[in-house]
Amino acid sequence: MGVKNLWDILDSCKKKLPLHHLQNKRVCVDLSCWMVQLQNVNKSYVATRDKFYLISLFHRLRALIALNCSLIFVTDGSIPSIKLSTYKRRLGSVTEVSSVETNSQNASSLRRNMGSEFSCMIKEAKVLGMALGIPCLDGLEEAEAQCALLNSESLCDGCFTTDSDVFLFGARTVYRDICVGEGGYVVCYEMADIEKKLGFGRNSLIALALLLGSDYSPGVRGFGPETACEVVKSIGDGVILQRITSEGLAFAKKKEPKKQGQILNGNANKENNQFHKLNINESEQNPQDKQCIQVINAYLKPRCHSADSEAVHRLLFQHPFQRNELQQMCAEYFGWAPEKTDEYILPKIAERNLRRFTYLRKTSSEVGLQLPVYELPVTCPISAIIKRRKVQGTECFEVAWEEMDGLKTSTVPADLIESACPEKINEFEVRKAEEKKPKRNARSKKSESSAAMCEVNQRLQDLLLDIEAQSNVISSVTLHHPVDPISAEAEVVNLLSPAPDVSVSKVLKNQQVSGRHIDVLDLSESETEASPEHARKARELRLFIASIKDDVS
Repeated sequence: MGVKNLWDILDSCKKKLPLHHLQNKRVCVDLSCWMVQLQNVNKSYVATRDKFYLISLFHRLRALIALNCSLIFVTDGSIPSIKLSTYKRRLGSVTEVSSVETNSQNASSLRRNMGSEFSCMIKEAKVLGMALGIPCLDGLEEAEAQCALLNSESLCDGCFTTDSDVFLFGARTVYRDICVGEGGYVVCYEMADIEKKLGFGRNSLIALALLLGSDYSPGVRGFGPETACEVVKSIGDGVILQRITSEGLAFAKKKEPKKQGQILNGNANKENNQFHKLNINESEQNPQDKQCIQVINAYLKPRCHSADSEAVHRLLFQHPFQRNELQQMCAEYFGWAPEKTDEYILPKIAERNLRRFTYLRKTSSEVGLQLPVYELPVTCPISAIIKRRKVQGTECFEVAWEEMDGLKTSTVPADLIESACPEKINEFEVRKAEEKKPKRNARSKKSESSAAMCEVNQRLQDLLLDIEAQSNVISSVTLHHPVDPISAEAEVVNLLSPAPDVSVSKVLKNQQVSGRHIDVLDLSESETEASPEHARKARELRLFIASIKDDVS
Protein backbone atom coordinates (compact mmCIF):
# COMPACT_ATOMS: atom_id res chain seq x y z
CA MET A 1 0.00 0.00 0.00
CA GLY A 2 2.58 2.57 1.08
CA VAL A 3 1.14 5.90 2.23
CA LYS A 4 -2.62 6.27 2.29
CA ASN A 5 -3.94 8.52 -0.55
CA LEU A 6 -0.42 9.51 -1.60
CA TRP A 7 -0.88 8.47 -5.24
CA ASP A 8 -3.95 10.72 -5.41
CA ILE A 9 -1.95 13.62 -3.96
CA LEU A 10 0.81 13.09 -6.55
CA ASP A 11 -1.57 12.68 -9.48
CA SER A 12 -0.75 16.10 -10.97
CA CYS A 13 2.90 15.01 -11.28
CA LYS A 14 2.07 11.85 -13.24
CA LYS A 15 3.60 11.57 -16.72
CA LYS A 16 2.67 9.06 -19.40
CA LEU A 17 5.79 8.35 -21.44
CA PRO A 18 6.30 6.11 -24.48
CA LEU A 19 7.85 2.74 -23.78
CA HIS A 20 10.99 3.81 -25.67
CA HIS A 21 11.71 6.12 -22.75
CA LEU A 22 13.24 3.07 -21.05
CA GLN A 23 15.69 2.44 -23.88
CA ASN A 24 19.29 1.91 -22.66
CA LYS A 25 18.25 2.50 -19.03
CA ARG A 26 18.90 0.38 -15.94
CA VAL A 27 15.75 -0.04 -13.84
CA CYS A 28 15.07 -1.81 -10.53
CA VAL A 29 11.88 -3.82 -10.21
CA ASP A 30 10.00 -4.44 -6.99
CA LEU A 31 9.21 -8.00 -8.07
CA SER A 32 6.40 -8.54 -5.56
CA CYS A 33 4.49 -5.57 -6.98
CA TRP A 34 4.81 -6.85 -10.52
CA MET A 35 3.61 -10.32 -9.56
CA VAL A 36 0.62 -8.88 -7.70
CA GLN A 37 -0.28 -6.86 -10.82
CA LEU A 38 -0.04 -9.88 -13.11
CA GLN A 39 -1.86 -12.11 -10.64
CA ASN A 40 -4.75 -9.65 -10.41
CA VAL A 41 -5.10 -9.65 -14.20
CA ASN A 42 -5.54 -13.44 -14.13
CA LYS A 43 -7.43 -14.22 -10.93
CA SER A 44 -9.07 -17.49 -11.91
CA TYR A 45 -7.84 -20.91 -10.82
CA VAL A 46 -7.20 -21.89 -14.44
CA ALA A 47 -5.00 -18.81 -14.89
CA THR A 48 -2.96 -19.80 -11.85
CA ARG A 49 -2.72 -23.42 -12.92
CA ASP A 50 -1.69 -22.49 -16.47
CA LYS A 51 0.71 -19.87 -15.15
CA PHE A 52 -0.69 -17.04 -17.25
CA TYR A 53 0.92 -14.58 -14.82
CA LEU A 54 4.32 -16.05 -15.71
CA ILE A 55 3.60 -15.92 -19.46
CA SER A 56 2.60 -12.26 -19.03
CA LEU A 57 5.85 -11.60 -17.19
CA PHE A 58 7.79 -13.30 -20.00
CA HIS A 59 6.26 -11.05 -22.67
CA ARG A 60 6.80 -7.95 -20.54
CA LEU A 61 10.46 -8.86 -20.10
CA ARG A 62 11.09 -9.60 -23.77
CA ALA A 63 9.67 -6.20 -24.75
CA LEU A 64 12.02 -4.45 -22.33
CA ILE A 65 14.97 -6.60 -23.37
CA ALA A 66 14.51 -5.50 -26.99
CA LEU A 67 14.91 -1.88 -25.80
CA ASN A 68 18.18 -2.75 -24.06
CA CYS A 69 16.55 -1.89 -20.75
CA SER A 70 18.69 -3.56 -18.10
CA LEU A 71 16.47 -4.85 -15.30
CA ILE A 72 17.30 -5.75 -11.73
CA PHE A 73 14.79 -7.82 -9.78
CA VAL A 74 14.57 -6.95 -6.08
CA THR A 75 12.62 -9.15 -3.66
CA ASP A 76 11.37 -8.56 -0.14
CA GLY A 77 13.36 -9.85 2.78
CA SER A 78 12.20 -10.09 6.36
CA ILE A 79 9.16 -8.17 7.60
CA PRO A 80 10.21 -5.10 9.66
CA SER A 81 8.91 -5.32 13.18
CA ILE A 82 7.36 -1.87 12.85
CA LYS A 83 5.23 -3.21 10.00
CA LEU A 84 4.17 -6.49 11.59
CA SER A 85 0.78 -5.34 12.88
CA THR A 86 -0.10 -3.87 9.50
CA TYR A 87 1.05 -7.05 7.78
CA LYS A 88 -1.09 -9.30 9.95
CA ARG A 89 -4.11 -7.04 9.57
CA ARG A 90 -3.73 -7.01 5.79
CA LEU A 91 -3.54 -10.79 5.54
CA GLY A 92 -6.23 -11.44 8.08
CA SER A 93 -4.02 -14.19 9.55
CA VAL A 94 -0.41 -15.02 10.29
CA THR A 95 -0.03 -17.82 7.73
CA GLU A 96 2.58 -15.88 5.78
CA VAL A 97 4.74 -15.42 8.87
CA SER A 98 7.16 -18.12 9.93
CA SER A 99 5.92 -19.96 13.01
CA VAL A 100 9.46 -20.06 14.35
CA GLU A 101 9.56 -16.30 14.88
CA THR A 102 6.24 -15.02 16.15
CA ASN A 103 7.38 -12.80 19.01
CA SER A 104 7.61 -9.29 17.54
CA GLN A 105 8.99 -7.95 20.79
CA ASN A 106 12.10 -10.13 20.60
CA ALA A 107 12.83 -9.91 16.87
CA SER A 108 13.87 -6.86 14.86
CA SER A 109 12.19 -8.39 11.81
CA LEU A 110 10.32 -11.56 10.93
CA ARG A 111 11.23 -14.08 8.26
CA ARG A 112 8.62 -14.69 5.57
CA ASN A 113 7.05 -18.04 4.87
CA MET A 114 8.93 -19.07 1.72
CA GLY A 115 6.60 -22.02 1.17
CA SER A 116 3.50 -19.94 0.51
CA GLU A 117 1.86 -19.85 -2.92
CA PHE A 118 2.93 -16.25 -3.52
CA SER A 119 6.52 -17.00 -2.52
CA CYS A 120 6.56 -19.85 -5.05
CA MET A 121 5.40 -17.41 -7.73
CA ILE A 122 8.31 -15.14 -6.83
CA LYS A 123 10.74 -18.07 -7.16
CA GLU A 124 9.41 -18.89 -10.62
CA ALA A 125 9.81 -15.26 -11.68
CA LYS A 126 13.40 -15.21 -10.42
CA VAL A 127 14.25 -18.38 -12.37
CA LEU A 128 12.72 -16.89 -15.52
CA GLY A 129 14.69 -13.70 -15.00
CA MET A 130 17.97 -15.53 -14.51
CA ALA A 131 17.46 -17.47 -17.77
CA LEU A 132 16.95 -14.14 -19.55
CA GLY A 133 20.08 -12.66 -17.98
CA ILE A 134 18.26 -10.57 -15.34
CA PRO A 135 19.98 -10.53 -11.94
CA CYS A 136 18.05 -10.59 -8.67
CA LEU A 137 18.87 -8.98 -5.34
CA ASP A 138 17.19 -10.43 -2.28
CA GLY A 139 16.47 -7.48 -0.02
CA LEU A 140 17.15 -7.48 3.70
CA GLU A 141 13.70 -6.09 4.43
CA GLU A 142 11.57 -3.90 2.14
CA ALA A 143 12.18 -4.31 -1.61
CA GLU A 144 11.01 -0.77 -2.39
CA ALA A 145 13.52 0.59 0.13
CA GLN A 146 16.34 -1.29 -1.60
CA CYS A 147 15.17 -0.01 -5.01
CA ALA A 148 15.06 3.55 -3.67
CA LEU A 149 18.60 3.28 -2.33
CA LEU A 150 19.95 2.08 -5.68
CA ASN A 151 18.13 4.93 -7.41
CA SER A 152 19.27 7.61 -4.97
CA GLU A 153 22.87 6.36 -5.32
CA SER A 154 22.56 6.63 -9.15
CA LEU A 155 23.10 2.89 -9.57
CA CYS A 156 19.86 2.69 -11.55
CA ASP A 157 17.77 5.17 -13.51
CA GLY A 158 14.45 4.43 -11.83
CA CYS A 159 12.27 2.01 -9.87
CA PHE A 160 9.24 -0.04 -10.84
CA THR A 161 6.85 -0.30 -7.89
CA THR A 162 3.28 0.40 -6.85
CA ASP A 163 4.21 1.14 -3.21
CA SER A 164 4.03 4.90 -2.83
CA ASP A 165 6.35 4.92 0.20
CA VAL A 166 9.26 4.38 -2.22
CA PHE A 167 9.54 8.21 -2.32
CA LEU A 168 9.88 8.28 1.46
CA PHE A 169 12.83 5.90 1.18
CA GLY A 170 14.57 8.34 -1.16
CA ALA A 171 13.65 7.32 -4.73
CA ARG A 172 13.96 10.01 -7.41
CA THR A 173 12.27 8.36 -10.42
CA VAL A 174 9.41 5.90 -10.04
CA TYR A 175 7.51 3.95 -12.71
CA ARG A 176 4.14 2.82 -11.43
CA ASP A 177 2.41 1.24 -14.45
CA ILE A 178 3.62 -0.25 -17.72
CA CYS A 179 1.97 -1.36 -20.96
CA VAL A 180 4.06 -3.26 -23.53
CA GLY A 181 1.44 -3.78 -26.24
CA GLU A 182 0.92 -1.63 -29.32
CA GLY A 183 1.45 1.97 -28.31
CA GLY A 184 3.27 0.84 -25.14
CA TYR A 185 3.90 3.33 -22.35
CA VAL A 186 5.02 3.77 -18.74
CA VAL A 187 3.53 5.97 -16.03
CA CYS A 188 6.34 7.93 -14.43
CA TYR A 189 6.71 10.15 -11.35
CA GLU A 190 9.76 12.36 -10.81
CA MET A 191 10.66 13.65 -7.36
CA ALA A 192 11.83 16.87 -9.01
CA ASP A 193 8.28 17.45 -10.28
CA ILE A 194 6.82 16.72 -6.85
CA GLU A 195 9.13 19.26 -5.25
CA LYS A 196 8.44 21.88 -7.92
CA LYS A 197 4.68 21.49 -8.36
CA LEU A 198 3.58 20.49 -4.88
CA GLY A 199 6.38 21.80 -2.70
CA PHE A 200 6.84 18.41 -1.03
CA GLY A 201 10.31 17.06 -0.39
CA ARG A 202 11.16 13.73 1.20
CA ASN A 203 10.65 15.08 4.73
CA SER A 204 7.22 16.44 3.86
CA LEU A 205 6.15 13.08 2.44
CA ILE A 206 7.22 11.34 5.65
CA ALA A 207 5.12 13.86 7.60
CA LEU A 208 2.15 13.06 5.36
CA ALA A 209 2.64 9.38 6.13
CA LEU A 210 2.44 10.13 9.87
CA LEU A 211 -0.73 12.15 9.41
CA LEU A 212 -2.56 10.05 6.82
CA GLY A 213 -1.32 6.60 7.80
CA SER A 214 1.03 4.14 6.14
CA ASP A 215 2.46 0.65 6.55
CA TYR A 216 4.36 1.94 9.58
CA SER A 217 1.83 4.21 11.29
CA PRO A 218 -1.97 4.35 11.71
CA GLY A 219 -2.18 8.09 11.05
CA VAL A 220 -4.18 10.76 12.83
CA ARG A 221 -7.93 10.29 12.95
CA GLY A 222 -9.91 12.93 11.13
CA PHE A 223 -7.15 13.98 8.74
CA GLY A 224 -7.82 13.77 5.03
CA PRO A 225 -5.44 14.44 2.13
CA GLU A 226 -6.31 18.13 1.73
CA THR A 227 -6.01 19.01 5.41
CA ALA A 228 -2.77 17.05 5.82
CA CYS A 229 -1.21 18.73 2.77
CA GLU A 230 -2.14 22.19 4.05
CA VAL A 231 -0.63 21.53 7.46
CA VAL A 232 2.62 20.16 6.04
CA LYS A 233 2.98 22.99 3.53
CA SER A 234 2.45 25.59 6.24
CA ILE A 235 5.50 24.35 8.13
CA GLY A 236 7.89 23.61 5.27
CA ASP A 237 10.01 20.66 4.22
CA GLY A 238 13.17 21.84 5.96
CA VAL A 239 11.80 21.88 9.51
CA ILE A 240 8.79 19.57 9.46
CA LEU A 241 10.57 16.49 10.85
CA GLN A 242 12.31 18.52 13.54
CA ARG A 243 8.95 19.85 14.69
CA ILE A 244 7.47 16.35 14.77
CA THR A 245 10.49 14.99 16.62
CA SER A 246 10.29 17.69 19.28
CA GLU A 247 6.53 18.13 19.52
CA GLY A 248 5.00 14.93 18.22
CA LEU A 249 1.77 15.14 16.23
CA ALA A 250 0.01 17.49 18.61
CA PHE A 251 0.81 20.49 16.36
CA ALA A 252 -1.62 19.09 13.81
CA LYS A 253 -4.52 18.66 16.26
CA LYS A 254 -6.04 22.10 15.89
CA LYS A 255 -9.02 23.77 14.38
CA GLU A 256 -8.71 25.01 10.84
CA PRO A 257 -8.18 28.80 10.68
CA LYS A 258 -10.89 29.21 7.99
CA LYS A 259 -14.13 27.41 7.30
CA GLN A 260 -12.81 26.23 3.94
CA GLY A 261 -9.68 24.90 5.61
CA GLN A 262 -7.38 27.45 4.00
CA ILE A 263 -4.09 28.29 5.73
CA LEU A 264 -3.57 32.02 6.14
CA ASN A 265 -0.26 33.81 5.99
CA GLY A 266 1.07 36.32 8.45
CA ASN A 267 -0.95 36.32 11.69
CA ALA A 268 -2.29 32.82 11.12
CA ASN A 269 1.23 31.39 11.03
CA LYS A 270 2.06 33.22 14.28
CA GLU A 271 -1.02 31.71 15.91
CA ASN A 272 0.04 28.27 14.71
CA ASN A 273 3.48 28.70 16.25
CA GLN A 274 1.96 29.73 19.56
CA PHE A 275 -0.34 26.72 19.41
CA HIS A 276 2.63 24.35 18.92
CA LYS A 277 4.46 25.87 21.89
CA LEU A 278 1.43 25.48 24.10
CA ASN A 279 1.03 21.81 23.28
CA ILE A 280 4.58 20.51 23.75
CA ASN A 281 3.81 19.08 27.17
CA GLU A 282 0.63 17.46 25.85
CA SER A 283 2.51 15.68 23.08
CA GLU A 284 5.06 14.32 25.54
CA GLN A 285 2.24 12.58 27.38
CA ASN A 286 0.85 10.92 24.23
CA PRO A 287 2.33 7.40 23.74
CA GLN A 288 1.50 7.49 20.02
CA ASP A 289 3.67 10.53 19.48
CA LYS A 290 6.65 8.75 21.02
CA GLN A 291 6.61 6.31 18.09
CA CYS A 292 7.09 9.06 15.53
CA ILE A 293 10.87 8.90 15.81
CA GLN A 294 10.79 5.16 15.07
CA VAL A 295 8.68 5.74 11.97
CA ILE A 296 10.94 8.54 10.76
CA ASN A 297 14.04 6.41 11.24
CA ALA A 298 12.39 3.50 9.45
CA TYR A 299 12.02 5.69 6.36
CA LEU A 300 15.31 7.56 6.61
CA LYS A 301 17.48 4.58 7.60
CA PRO A 302 15.95 1.39 6.21
CA ARG A 303 17.82 -1.93 6.36
CA CYS A 304 19.29 -2.40 2.89
CA HIS A 305 22.38 -3.66 1.10
CA SER A 306 24.73 -0.69 0.92
CA ALA A 307 25.76 0.72 -2.45
CA ASP A 308 29.33 -0.54 -2.02
CA SER A 309 28.39 -4.04 -0.90
CA GLU A 310 29.42 -7.12 -2.86
CA ALA A 311 25.78 -8.08 -3.41
CA VAL A 312 25.13 -4.78 -5.17
CA HIS A 313 28.36 -4.91 -7.18
CA ARG A 314 27.33 -8.23 -8.71
CA LEU A 315 24.21 -6.60 -10.12
CA LEU A 316 26.13 -4.11 -12.22
CA PHE A 317 27.76 -6.70 -14.47
CA GLN A 318 26.06 -7.99 -17.61
CA HIS A 319 24.58 -11.41 -17.02
CA PRO A 320 24.47 -13.90 -19.93
CA PHE A 321 21.34 -15.07 -21.68
CA GLN A 322 20.89 -18.79 -20.96
CA ARG A 323 19.11 -20.22 -23.97
CA ASN A 324 18.97 -23.88 -22.90
CA GLU A 325 17.66 -23.04 -19.42
CA LEU A 326 14.95 -20.83 -20.91
CA GLN A 327 13.87 -23.54 -23.35
CA GLN A 328 13.62 -26.07 -20.53
CA MET A 329 11.61 -23.71 -18.34
CA CYS A 330 9.19 -22.77 -21.13
CA ALA A 331 8.74 -26.44 -22.00
CA GLU A 332 7.99 -27.29 -18.35
CA TYR A 333 5.71 -24.35 -17.50
CA PHE A 334 4.11 -23.42 -20.84
CA GLY A 335 4.46 -26.60 -22.91
CA TRP A 336 6.40 -24.77 -25.62
CA ALA A 337 8.70 -26.49 -28.09
CA PRO A 338 12.26 -25.10 -28.19
CA GLU A 339 11.56 -23.60 -31.63
CA LYS A 340 8.62 -21.60 -30.28
CA THR A 341 10.67 -20.25 -27.40
CA ASP A 342 13.43 -19.23 -29.82
CA GLU A 343 10.90 -17.58 -32.09
CA TYR A 344 9.70 -15.41 -29.20
CA ILE A 345 12.97 -14.43 -27.59
CA LEU A 346 15.86 -14.63 -30.08
CA PRO A 347 14.77 -11.65 -32.24
CA LYS A 348 14.49 -9.56 -29.07
CA ILE A 349 17.93 -10.61 -27.87
CA ALA A 350 19.35 -9.74 -31.29
CA GLU A 351 17.67 -6.33 -31.24
CA ARG A 352 19.05 -5.69 -27.76
CA ASN A 353 22.57 -6.52 -28.97
CA LEU A 354 22.14 -4.10 -31.85
CA ARG A 355 21.05 -1.34 -29.47
CA ARG A 356 24.10 -2.02 -27.33
CA PHE A 357 26.25 -1.70 -30.44
CA THR A 358 24.48 1.57 -31.27
CA TYR A 359 25.11 2.89 -27.77
CA LEU A 360 28.80 1.97 -28.09
CA ARG A 361 29.17 3.86 -31.37
CA LYS A 362 27.32 6.86 -29.96
CA THR A 363 29.51 6.95 -26.86
CA SER A 364 32.66 6.60 -28.95
CA SER A 365 31.54 9.44 -31.19
CA GLU A 366 30.87 11.70 -28.21
CA VAL A 367 34.48 11.30 -27.04
CA GLY A 368 35.79 12.04 -30.52
CA LEU A 369 36.45 8.46 -31.68
CA GLN A 370 34.61 8.07 -34.96
CA LEU A 371 35.57 4.77 -36.56
CA PRO A 372 34.00 2.97 -39.53
CA VAL A 373 31.89 -0.01 -38.65
CA TYR A 374 34.57 -2.49 -39.77
CA GLU A 375 37.28 -0.87 -37.61
CA LEU A 376 35.40 -0.98 -34.32
CA PRO A 377 36.71 -3.39 -31.66
CA VAL A 378 33.21 -4.90 -31.38
CA THR A 379 31.71 -6.74 -34.36
CA CYS A 380 28.46 -5.39 -35.73
CA PRO A 381 25.67 -7.92 -35.00
CA ILE A 382 24.22 -7.48 -38.51
CA SER A 383 25.96 -9.29 -41.34
CA ALA A 384 23.79 -7.91 -44.15
CA ILE A 385 20.44 -6.31 -44.98
CA ILE A 386 18.18 -8.57 -47.02
CA LYS A 387 15.24 -6.36 -48.01
CA ARG A 388 12.94 -3.56 -46.94
CA ARG A 389 9.82 -4.37 -44.96
CA LYS A 390 6.91 -2.46 -43.42
CA VAL A 391 5.52 -3.77 -40.12
CA GLN A 392 2.36 -2.14 -38.73
CA GLY A 393 3.10 1.00 -40.72
CA THR A 394 6.72 1.21 -39.52
CA GLU A 395 9.61 1.14 -41.97
CA CYS A 396 11.82 -1.86 -41.24
CA PHE A 397 14.61 -3.96 -42.70
CA GLU A 398 14.87 -7.71 -42.78
CA VAL A 399 18.44 -8.44 -41.72
CA ALA A 400 20.81 -11.39 -41.41
CA TRP A 401 22.58 -11.80 -38.06
CA GLU A 402 26.10 -12.76 -37.13
CA GLU A 403 26.27 -15.82 -34.83
CA MET A 404 23.02 -15.20 -32.91
CA ASP A 405 22.24 -18.49 -31.16
CA GLY A 406 20.75 -20.00 -34.30
CA LEU A 407 18.77 -16.91 -35.35
CA LYS A 408 19.40 -16.29 -39.04
CA THR A 409 17.08 -13.43 -39.97
CA SER A 410 14.54 -11.10 -38.37
CA THR A 411 12.92 -7.71 -38.90
CA VAL A 412 14.38 -4.58 -37.28
CA PRO A 413 13.14 -0.95 -37.33
CA ALA A 414 14.87 1.06 -40.03
CA ASP A 415 15.73 3.96 -37.72
CA LEU A 416 17.63 1.60 -35.42
CA ILE A 417 19.84 0.37 -38.28
CA GLU A 418 20.37 3.94 -39.47
CA SER A 419 21.79 4.85 -36.07
CA ALA A 420 23.66 1.57 -35.55
CA CYS A 421 25.31 0.86 -38.88
CA PRO A 422 24.39 3.17 -41.79
CA GLU A 423 27.21 1.50 -43.75
CA LYS A 424 25.08 -1.64 -44.01
CA ILE A 425 22.28 0.38 -45.58
CA ASN A 426 24.68 1.83 -48.15
CA GLU A 427 25.90 -1.67 -49.01
CA PHE A 428 22.32 -2.80 -49.43
CA GLU A 429 21.47 0.10 -51.75
CA VAL A 430 24.58 -0.55 -53.89
CA ARG A 431 23.71 -4.24 -54.15
CA LYS A 432 20.14 -3.45 -55.17
CA ALA A 433 21.41 -1.06 -57.83
CA GLU A 434 23.66 -3.76 -59.26
CA GLU A 435 20.80 -6.23 -59.35
CA LYS A 436 18.83 -3.81 -61.55
CA LYS A 437 21.55 -3.66 -64.22
CA PRO A 438 20.35 -6.80 -66.13
CA LYS A 439 17.05 -5.05 -66.73
CA ARG A 440 18.90 -2.20 -68.41
CA ASN A 441 20.72 -4.78 -70.62
CA ALA A 442 17.33 -6.12 -71.69
CA ARG A 443 16.42 -2.67 -72.91
CA SER A 444 19.70 -2.41 -74.83
CA LYS A 445 18.94 -5.79 -76.47
CA LYS A 446 15.65 -4.38 -77.66
CA SER A 447 17.54 -1.44 -79.13
CA GLU A 448 19.93 -3.83 -80.85
CA SER A 449 16.97 -5.76 -82.29
CA SER A 450 15.50 -2.56 -83.67
CA ALA A 451 18.81 -1.71 -85.26
CA ALA A 452 18.96 -5.21 -86.79
CA MET A 453 15.50 -4.79 -88.27
CA CYS A 454 16.52 -1.51 -89.82
CA GLU A 455 19.51 -3.26 -91.38
CA VAL A 456 17.20 -5.98 -92.73
CA ASN A 457 14.98 -3.40 -94.36
CA GLN A 458 17.96 -1.71 -95.95
CA ARG A 459 19.39 -4.95 -97.31
CA LEU A 460 15.99 -5.96 -98.66
CA GLN A 461 15.77 -2.68 -100.47
CA ASP A 462 19.25 -3.16 -101.96
CA LEU A 463 18.44 -6.70 -103.15
CA LEU A 464 15.20 -5.58 -104.75
CA LEU A 465 16.99 -2.83 -106.59
CA ASP A 466 19.60 -5.32 -107.75
CA ILE A 467 16.92 -7.66 -109.07
CA GLU A 468 15.22 -4.80 -110.81
CA ALA A 469 18.42 -3.72 -112.50
CA GLN A 470 19.14 -7.20 -113.86
CA SER A 471 15.66 -7.93 -115.13
CA ASN A 472 15.15 -7.59 -118.86
CA VAL A 473 11.52 -6.75 -118.33
CA ILE A 474 11.83 -4.26 -115.49
CA SER A 475 10.97 -1.48 -117.92
CA SER A 476 7.43 -2.78 -118.09
CA VAL A 477 6.86 -2.12 -114.39
CA THR A 478 5.07 1.10 -113.71
CA LEU A 479 7.25 3.30 -111.58
CA HIS A 480 4.43 5.48 -110.46
CA HIS A 481 1.55 3.06 -110.11
CA PRO A 482 -1.72 4.83 -110.92
CA VAL A 483 -3.76 2.38 -108.92
CA ASP A 484 -4.08 2.48 -105.15
CA PRO A 485 -1.84 -0.45 -103.98
CA ILE A 486 -4.10 -1.17 -101.07
CA SER A 487 -7.53 -1.12 -102.69
CA ALA A 488 -6.79 -2.53 -106.18
CA GLU A 489 -4.65 -5.05 -108.04
CA ALA A 490 -1.87 -4.10 -110.55
CA GLU A 491 -0.30 -6.10 -113.32
CA VAL A 492 3.37 -6.66 -112.64
CA VAL A 493 6.16 -8.75 -114.06
CA ASN A 494 6.82 -12.05 -112.30
CA LEU A 495 10.58 -11.91 -111.87
CA LEU A 496 10.82 -15.64 -111.29
CA SER A 497 9.35 -16.53 -114.72
CA PRO A 498 11.95 -17.74 -117.28
CA ALA A 499 10.01 -16.37 -120.24
CA PRO A 500 9.51 -12.79 -121.13
CA ASP A 501 5.75 -13.35 -120.83
CA VAL A 502 4.19 -11.16 -118.28
CA SER A 503 2.12 -12.87 -115.59
CA VAL A 504 -0.26 -11.24 -113.25
CA SER A 505 0.35 -11.24 -109.48
CA LYS A 506 -0.80 -9.19 -106.61
CA VAL A 507 1.31 -6.25 -105.52
CA LEU A 508 2.25 -6.92 -101.98
CA LYS A 509 3.50 -3.50 -101.09
CA ASN A 510 4.14 -0.18 -102.75
CA GLN A 511 7.40 1.16 -101.37
CA GLN A 512 9.53 4.21 -102.04
CA VAL A 513 13.19 3.30 -102.66
CA SER A 514 15.81 5.88 -103.53
CA GLY A 515 13.14 8.43 -104.33
CA ARG A 516 11.15 6.11 -106.64
CA HIS A 517 7.98 4.09 -106.08
CA ILE A 518 8.37 0.37 -106.75
CA ASP A 519 6.17 -2.64 -106.18
CA VAL A 520 7.51 -5.36 -103.92
CA LEU A 521 6.88 -8.55 -105.86
CA ASP A 522 5.55 -11.90 -104.75
CA LEU A 523 8.62 -14.16 -104.85
CA SER A 524 6.85 -17.28 -103.65
CA GLU A 525 6.90 -18.94 -107.09
CA SER A 526 9.07 -21.94 -107.72
CA GLU A 527 12.74 -21.23 -108.30
CA THR A 528 12.82 -23.62 -111.26
CA GLU A 529 10.46 -21.36 -113.26
CA ALA A 530 12.79 -18.33 -112.96
CA SER A 531 15.95 -17.49 -114.81
CA PRO A 532 19.14 -18.78 -113.14
CA GLU A 533 20.14 -15.31 -112.13
CA HIS A 534 16.72 -14.46 -110.76
CA ALA A 535 16.49 -17.76 -108.94
CA ARG A 536 19.87 -17.19 -107.34
CA LYS A 537 18.84 -13.73 -106.16
CA ALA A 538 15.53 -14.95 -104.78
CA ARG A 539 17.20 -17.85 -102.96
CA GLU A 540 19.78 -15.49 -101.49
CA LEU A 541 17.00 -13.18 -100.36
CA ARG A 542 15.07 -15.95 -98.58
CA LEU A 543 18.17 -17.31 -96.87
CA PHE A 544 19.08 -13.88 -95.67
CA ILE A 545 15.59 -13.24 -94.28
CA ALA A 546 15.63 -16.61 -92.49
CA SER A 547 19.02 -15.86 -90.93
CA ILE A 548 17.84 -12.47 -89.77
CA LYS A 549 14.75 -14.01 -88.17
CA ASP A 550 16.97 -16.49 -86.27
CA ASP A 551 19.21 -13.68 -85.01
CA VAL A 552 16.29 -11.62 -83.84
CA SER A 553 14.61 -14.53 -82.05
